[in-house]
Amino acid sequence: MLEGILIGLGTAFSITNILMVIGGCLIGTFIGMLPGLGPMSIIAIMIPVAISIGDPSAALILLAGVYYGAIFGGSTSSILINAPGVASTVATSFDGYPLARQGKAGKALTVAAISSFCGGTIGAILLMVFAPALASVALLFHSAEYFALMVVGLSAIAAFAGSGQVGKALLMTLLGLIMATVGEGALFNMPRFTMGVMDLQSGFGFITLAMAMFALPEAIYLVLDPSRSAQGGEGGEIKDLRITRDEARTIAPVIGRQSIQGFLIGVLPGAGATIASFLGYAVERNIATKEEQEEFGKGSLKGLAAPETANNAACTGSFVPLLTLGIPGSGTTAILLGALIALNVTPGPRLMLDDPQIFWAVIISMYLGNLILLILNLPLIPYIAKVLAVPRTFLIPFILFFTLMGAYIGQNNATELLILVGLGVCATVLRFADYPLAPLLIGFILGSMLENNFARALQLYDGLGFILERPMTLGLLALAVILVVLPSYRARRARLRAEGVADAD
Repeated sequence: MLEGILIGLGTAFSITNILMVIGGCLIGTFIGMLPGLGPMSIIAIMIPVAISIGDPSAALILLAGVYYGAIFGGSTSSILINAPGVASTVATSFDGYPLARQGKAGKALTVAAISSFCGGTIGAILLMVFAPALASVALLFHSAEYFALMVVGLSAIAAFAGSGQVGKALLMTLLGLIMATVGEGALFNMPRFTMGVMDLQSGFGFITLAMAMFALPEAIYLVLDPSRSAQGGEGGEIKDLRITRDEARTIAPVIGRQSIQGFLIGVLPGAGATIASFLGYAVERNIATKEEQEEFGKGSLKGLAAPETANNAACTGSFVPLLTLGIPGSGTTAILLGALIALNVTPGPRLMLDDPQIFWAVIISMYLGNLILLILNLPLIPYIAKVLAVPRTFLIPFILFFTLMGAYIGQNNATELLILVGLGVCATVLRFADYPLAPLLIGFILGSMLENNFARALQLYDGLGFILERPMTLGLLALAVILVVLPSYRARRARLRAEGVADAD
């Protein structure tokens, strides 16, 4: 291992590979800031460039830099204009955007940058130390365990609901699950619930739905409420960029917990940064005090730090199954797997022995990449945050342009624009009726994965017997039940305590 690290250091710190890291981080950060152009799109475009380089180490370092650069930069559009173009930054907008509306855009971007840096760096350390051992753990997860993991994600849905809105959150989750069933199913390769519309055969696009739930209603709100666009800071000056010592103490334990949790979720093939960010947010809200729980969704620093740390740690963790097993941990790493094969590199258990310069150079470049991202992003925060100081007459067309462009690029289909407008109007009405929109998007994202893994588990075990036959599945489902019951139990205890105090008075 020590010999491999030394080889990796020599490879990663060559002039060419340092330039590859810097170039990948710059491209990824810029693309991540644009709603609709996620890491999958840009990595697919960059593969011919990477192959033309010839050197597999340099090519993979470039693509890896683009990947975590896009996740790092993806928080910007979520925080500033409430337009999460990448699934893993949806949870960032829950508290990041309210902070920006309170005139704390600079602080929000600083917290996001530091959390991303810490999550990615701790993830890289864990990857270096535990990669071989974690590869064998990842093999224990089959379809049954993934189904149970999705149920755990859905059971934490109360964390995304405001006070007294659990019933509304469950309704929105069910609506998201229903929308996830549109298109071809896991069991039958036939379109369902398409109402004869050919363009719905592949289902609703995530980018279209994300834009319709968050960005388009925000543009409509800016039209209806002119004062809303003037909350970014006085006279266009961005203030309050630094984090105080108390705020650092508040987010430090969150960063520590979510770096480990996010990394472990990223290790599981098929889980990825999206589930890590949602679970990170849910866990931190559920373990927070009653007063801190009230702040979640309204501009909580913990609520911002948790998903940002978790998704970057998960990105690093997703390289464990990719490099050690040859199994893609997410859609983006599936594209990276294709790039590796095109470069005549065979990922798997022998990669560490046969090509140590590739394996260790990629891991060491992650340390360097996260440091470069922090150096690039922190000085730019005052300039990036000035987006909020843009006059309303320019900001509304800016949001609408990126919203429409993101939806069109996502599917390359003009029908998506009609779907976007229709869903956007419905989402605006739901916002006026005080229904939380985040649970709908979570239900939609987890719904297809839930169905696919459940269908495979039913086929493999010829029925529901897999729940009892696989102890890990049973344990995860028990955890899901606890996550459902615990908030109700805590709320009931608080109510009884309040009634006891009132009776005593």
